[in-house]
Amino acid sequence: MGPDLTDKRWIVVKGILFAFLALLAGALQLLADLPIWQEAALLFTCVWASCRFYYFLFHCLQAYVDADLKSAGVVDLLGKLRRKRRKRAR
Repeated sequence: MGPDLTDKRWIVVKGILFAFLALLAGALQLLADLPIWQEAALLFTCVWASCRFYYFLFHCLQAYVDADLKSAGVVDLLGKLRRKRRKRAR
């Protein structure tokens, strides 16, 4: 097994890639006319990547990127990120 990922920027990139993978697999599964086993593989990939992105949003961000990002849901998290960005811009 390789070294642990510790750079905060790369942790965020990894989370964004999980979201992109979930969206891509979901879109392909819905739009493409594929054999059933390929649709099942895309559905599995979409669900797996969505779960990993959810884990990233509510554990990895708070534990490894910023301890102040503990949130009660996606809307709460987006509000906290927006407020942080406004404070940094001032």
